[in-house]
Amino acid sequence: MTAVSGQYYLSKDGDVLDELVFAHYGDTAAGKVEAVLSANPGLAALGAVLDAGVSVFLPDVTSETPTETDQLWG
Repeated sequence: MTAVSGQYYLSKDGDVLDELVFAHYGDTAAGKVEAVLSANPGLAALGAVLDAGVSVFLPDVTSETPTETDQLWG
């Protein structure tokens, strides 16, 4: 059995997944929403707005080092 680290969140009525991801991780970039959906089979089938009492596993997600960008104008 593989150990998986992360934490669980018990939804409140009206919670939306991308808002939960933003509140937990600080952003929704780098596939964080997709990682949460992968860690929670069947979660997407519940719809965009969650009912109260849904257990959502929030896995540890490593952020990639930000890439440097150049500003072309102004």
